[in-house]
Formats: sequence, C-alpha cells, structure tokens
Amino acid sequence: MLMGTMPPTEVYPSERVIVLLSCALSFLGSSLLVFTHALWPELRTRPRQLLLYLSLADLLSAVSYFYGVLQDFDSTSWDCVLQGALSTFSNTSSFFWTMAIAFYLYITIVRGAPTGTGLLCFFHGMSWGVPLAITVAAVALKKIGYDASNVSVGWCWVNLEAADQVLWMLLTGKLWELLAYVILPVLYILIKKHINRAHAALSEYRPILARAPAFQPRTSIADKKLILIPLIFIFLRIWSTIRFILTLCSSPAVQNPVLVVLHGIGNTFQGGANCIMFVLCTRVIRNRLLSSLCCGRYGGLHQPSQSLEGGYQRANPPKNTEAEQMNAEFAST
Repeated sequence: MLMGTMPPTEVYPSERVIVLLSCALSFLGSSLLVFTHALWPELRTRPRQLLLYLSLADLLSAVSYFYGVLQDFDSTSWDCVLQGALSTFSNTSSFFWTMAIAFYLYITIVRGAPTGTGLLCFFHGMSWGVPLAITVAAVALKKIGYDASNVSVGWCWVNLEAADQVLWMLLTGKLWELLAYVILPVLYILIKKHINRAHAALSEYRPILARAPAFQPRTSIADKKLILIPLIFIFLRIWSTIRFILTLCSSPAVQNPVLVVLHGIGNTFQGGANCIMFVLCTRVIRNRLLSSLCCGRYGGLHQPSQSLEGGYQRANPPKNTEAEQMNAEFAST
C-alpha cells in the first residue's frame, strides 16, 4: 500500500478554519453565479450557461469538502464514504466543465463551427456521466474511504487499504487534473492568437475606429481573462498535485503545514475564483448587482442598457467586426 507506510497528516485547528472559510467563500461565490443566471434571463448566453453547470459542480464540491474538513475523519465510516463520493463526483465534474468551456470557446471562436444542442448534450454526457460512472465504480469496489490526509486536508478520498490506490487516485481526479494543466493553456493560447490575428487585420484595414473608446477597454479585459483563466486554475490546483507527487515519493514534505493549507484552499476555492472572474470583474453583472444592492440608486442603471454579448446597445449600432465580437464575448463573460 502506497500510503500505509506514511504517518497520517495532522490537520491543525487553524488550518481547518482557513480551509472551512475557503469552502464557505466558494459556496457563496458559486451561489452568486447561479443567482445572477436565474435573476437576469437576458444575460444567459451559452458560455454563461456552461458556467452555470460548472458553478453547480463547485457548489456541491464546496459543501462536501466543508463537511469533510469539519469532521476531520480518522477512519472509514459511512459518512466518510458518502462525503468522499460526493467530492469525487463534483470535483471531477468541475474539471470536465472547465475544459468544456475552453473547448466551446475554441470551437466557436477559432474554428468558427456552429454549435447546437448536440454539443451541449455531449458536454452534459461527458461532464456529468463520466464522473458519475467513475464515482459509482469507486464506491461499489470500496475504493473511497479514509486517506490519512496525505492527499487531502481532512476529507475522505481514496481508501488507504485499496491495493491499487494510485490507479484510483488518477481515475477519481488526478488524471483529469493533469490533462487540464495541458489542455487549458493550449486552447486559450490558440484562442488568444486567433484574436490577435483578427486585431492585426482590423488595424490594417480600419486604422481609425469609430468605436475605439468602447472597444479598447473590452480588448484589454478580454486579453487579461484569456491569460488569467488557465493561470488561476493551475495556481489553485498545483498544490494538490505537488502533495500527490510527494506522497508517491513517500516524502515527509507532504505534511508541511503551508503546503497543506495551500492544498486545502486550492481544492475548495474554485467557485470563489470563478465568482471573482465572471461576476465581480464583469462590468455588466457587477453594475447590475450594485444597482440591486443600492435599490436602483447606483449610476449603472442610468447608463445605456447592456447585453452580455455585445456591451452597450446603441440606437443604430455599426456592424461589429469579428475581432470586436470576440472581445465583447470575453470582456463580458
């Protein structure tokens, strides 16, 4: 057994409080994303619809991790297995939906291919079906249980007593996490290059843009989001991967308190990070939230109406170029 020779990692009360706070913030962030999607139907674009499903997975993940950290299991029990199954399903589903969003943006922007209900059904089948099948198999074969917090932070995951625990650690999360490290940067780099080429063509044939003041800020926001999306994902998840590798090497560094806390925050804060990126840093959504909180007194209500896809709507808007449409998509997503 891989981890049988290693002593359990003690999760100190201060570490548990930090991770519990991260779970709570992720829960609130995911709930806010769901709330904004339900509240404003006119902002329900396909990218935000995919983001809704990602938020639901992160919501379930935050709840299951919160329970696991709160209980701080020291053996395999029925609620340990239940918590481990829920976190395995939701965490794996979150990986799939994160990659699905990247694939959707690549297909629509770079390839220019039409997307219909068929693609959405495929995403549902992959992002819910595959994690569910893996989780059911893991529970049926008794692979979920107490893991001594060497590859977790108080919650349950792959059972210490599983003879093939490395295989199941890969199937129940690590394999998809490692794939995401490669797929996300590659896809977002390809999207960014495509947009940059469109900008170059636009600058060549339209050196003076009538809508430059409105267009340039959106361009800057879109470029930043293209860079930040994969970077934030990797920054949050890398600590879990490092502890996984250290566990494979039977290194005592796996119990380093700083690494344990970073692992706990990284695994539980994905919903909070998505909320910051796609709600608080998205002007359309942020202005509407502030308007609601201020009972309609916020200045954003007196600005021209906005849509998620195209920014401000004017009485007689000029036809958007490809570059403008792509940047409006990112800036407001």
